[in-house]
Amino acid sequence: MAGQETHYILPRPEFDKPVKLLIVVSPYYKDIADNMVAGAVAEIEAVGGSYELIEVPGALEIPTAIGISDRAANFDGFVALGCVIRGETTHYDTVCNDSSRALQLLGLQGLCIGNGILTVENRDQAVVRADPQGQNKGGGAAAAALHLIALARKWGAQTKGVGFKPSSDSYRLA
Repeated sequence: MAGQETHYILPRPEFDKPVKLLIVVSPYYKDIADNMVAGAVAEIEAVGGSYELIEVPGALEIPTAIGISDRAANFDGFVALGCVIRGETTHYDTVCNDSSRALQLLGLQGLCIGNGILTVENRDQAVVRADPQGQNKGGGAAAAALHLIALARKWGAQTKGVGFKPSSDSYRLA
């Protein structure tokens, strides 16, 4: 049973400059979302970070909100939180696949995103995964974003020494 397994968890990254994250949550299942937010907030605060929280109607809107936020605001990373519970139609597959794919594409563009959109078969599975004292998937999503931010900061100033670099000398054309 997945609820009884243990997994290795990376140590928390450390930051010499503060981090600011945006938590984007779909509170479609409010109790589950609230637990996930609590876990994410605790993880962000544990590294001395700050956050803002916005709500969107559903999981499909989460990537769009992150994209808008990236263009209009100044966040180091993003935490995507929501829950999709299988229903009687194929809508479940669409929501799970498309929200995940959109977040992955944003990540490949350089955004630091922790994906905490639960995709479960039933409410009981969601409750176990969202519980901050249990599987704490909200905290795990925040941790993932924080690790990506640390990685981006580590390598962000490095260059590979290829491409055009302007000379440090000033040249004037007459």
